[in-house]
Amino acid sequence: MGYVTAVPHPRSEAPGSARAGRLSLAVALLSGALGAAVALLATRQQWSQGTATVAGGAFPLTAKGSDVTGVPAALAIVGLAALVAVFAVRRAGRFVVAALLALSGVGIVVAALLGASDSSALDEQAAQATGDTSASVDALGHTAWPYVAVVGGVLILLAGLLALRYGRLWPAMSGRYERAGTARTRRKAPAVDPDRPEDLWKALDRGEDPTGA
Repeated sequence: MGYVTAVPHPRSEAPGSARAGRLSLAVALLSGALGAAVALLATRQQWSQGTATVAGGAFPLTAKGSDVTGVPAALAIVGLAALVAVFAVRRAGRFVVAALLALSGVGIVVAALLGASDSSALDEQAAQATGDTSASVDALGHTAWPYVAVVGGVLILLAGLLALRYGRLWPAMSGRYERAGTARTRRKAPAVDPDRPEDLWKALDRGEDPTGA
């Protein structure tokens, strides 16, 4: 007596994989978009402050994140573009774009951590305020905004890692466009009855020859 082995239907997909794909897609979209927004917001805030000694006394100085480093803002835009591009490519292309998304998050984290203790932007302002190119900032202090940018980078990194792990389960934008853009079968014109004048007029309106010649 032989045994029959059940073979799953090729179109059937494991319910667990489908749920993981949907969940990872939602988390990646949310974390990527939120991370880019947080990183961009953080770079527009004050990262450091200090004073410069001038003739009239202490002159207050402040520096925004964009003054300290432009890397987090630039990589946030790159990461956001990569997040969208993930759905426009497939297979190897999707892997490359997902890796770019993850690397954008890593770059934001590194740049923000380095900028958290950087004083070069305030030193330049101190040199301009005092007229002394060798002047440096006094009473240097930093805010928490660089670490907020780090959080944004971590969120973008998370989106990239999810894309690398589960991107193969996500839908492709190009696939939708291909299905929507396929040529439709042209509707065949109705047969013209020469004994019916209204059919002749309709054929003429369509630019057809009602005689069939």
